[in-house]
Amino acid sequence: MTPAIKALEKARISFHVTSYEHDPRSPAYGEEAAQALGLSSDEVFKTLMAQLDGEQLVVAIVPVSRQLDLKALARAAGARKAAMATTEEAERATGYIVGGISPLGQKKRLATFIDTRCESLETIHVSGGRRGLELSLAPGDLVEQTQAIVAPIAR
Repeated sequence: MTPAIKALEKARISFHVTSYEHDPRSPAYGEEAAQALGLSSDEVFKTLMAQLDGEQLVVAIVPVSRQLDLKALARAAGARKAAMATTEEAERATGYIVGGISPLGQKKRLATFIDTRCESLETIHVSGGRRGLELSLAPGDLVEQTQAIVAPIAR
């Protein structure tokens, strides 16, 4: 059981856990999850970590089929500039390893932004906190649990 699963259980949120055999040679964790689970890469979202103005770490959640638009993220956050966080920064702040970073149950509560494409989905799939583990839940529940700001942050 991961901190992400514990957080959803504690909040009494309806969710489903799915696992698959992670290929350690796979460089694209989100695409691997979508393919392994037979899902569209538009409904599987990846959790990325970025740094605003060289200081504040934030969480950005975007569809696997898209890329994070750093300028759009900075605009949504009211910052001048956004850059991707280093692997070490991401792992230290979340308590998860890259490729298994869940937006839920992170070590530190960070400002979270999720792409507006989530609003058109009935179910969203995100990492469960381990490579090869996915959680399915309603986008509104994810937004509520992470206190996310919904904004157009993907391109």
